[in-house]
Amino acid sequence: MSERPVSAEDVAAAVRGHSQVCAVGGGTKRPLVGAGVPIELSALSGITEYEASEYTFTAMAGTPVGEVEDALRAKGQYLPFDPLFVEAGATLGGTVASGLSGPGRFRYGGIRDFLIGVQFVDGRGQLVRSGGKVVKNAAGFDLPKFMVGSLGRFGIMTELSFKVFPAPVGSVTLKVACPDSAEAMERLAEISSSRWEADALDYQGGEGALFLRLGGPRKALDLLSQEIGNRWPGEVTRLENGAIWTDVKEARWGAGTHLAKVPVTPSRIVDLEEGLASLEGVQSWYSSGGAVAWLSFDGSDREALDRRLTDCGLAGLTVRGEGGGSPWLGQSEPRKILGAVKIALDPEGKFPAT
Repeated sequence: MSERPVSAEDVAAAVRGHSQVCAVGGGTKRPLVGAGVPIELSALSGITEYEASEYTFTAMAGTPVGEVEDALRAKGQYLPFDPLFVEAGATLGGTVASGLSGPGRFRYGGIRDFLIGVQFVDGRGQLVRSGGKVVKNAAGFDLPKFMVGSLGRFGIMTELSFKVFPAPVGSVTLKVACPDSAEAMERLAEISSSRWEADALDYQGGEGALFLRLGGPRKALDLLSQEIGNRWPGEVTRLENGAIWTDVKEARWGAGTHLAKVPVTPSRIVDLEEGLASLEGVQSWYSSGGAVAWLSFDGSDREALDRRLTDCGLAGLTVRGEGGGSPWLGQSEPRKILGAVKIALDPEGKFPAT
């Protein structure tokens, strides 16, 4: 049994009518869907307001991100945090609830930096609105930030407002060969602090290569590309299209059936790579300048990976693969502030606990 509301008021009624519910969007991150009667949000779709001159838009939570990107592209604008799983059908609500950002987070920040307003249904079945629909009107307690990465624990989002950026006039991607992970981290640090101002900076474990994306006028990109090529002669390849970033956002670089997100720092990547060396079925990709490790693996490798992350003192979140059970991997600690928010917004425990 599931509910398929067609309005925010219907969502509120569905929450009041069941003892436990969970939100379902595009189905691209099944391990994050908790227990309860599914509230399917596909009918809550569409852009309700788009002020291109103000660089803001408002849309229903079930709106496919691809639809939003098409509308923004027509006005020369975009979401700089590079939403994930767009081609797979990710929705705005699921993107915010999962808290997953793509390569563009490196320079421009993640979802949390672009979400300015949210309407949601709390555990009492009440419609709550926080933030605003334009940047200058986003005042008061910043409750929308708590919805980012909330995994549906605090409420079911029905409408979201974002700020956007002008799209760059040109873009170029460079691949820097670097099979040694320690040396790769040194180069990553150099690129991060350079005047090149990369839009995105990722590292592929295993193969050993850095990928950096530059945005701006074509002439400036040509000069920067040449400068970077001179810095590491014979090791820099200019990729003629940006297809690699679509593959990153859709996690096509990994052959495993499961995908986990692990927050890291560049200083911990070498140790993590050494720890993963014995797990033949695990592939790694490091994004956002080394702030996030993405690990592709099969279900049979889950227990071994869980132990390895625990040994490294790291926590992971399984975002793709089979649903059921806890999506968490490795070492995690309870967060008292989030627990307090959970009690305030969902006192009866209607939404998933994890």
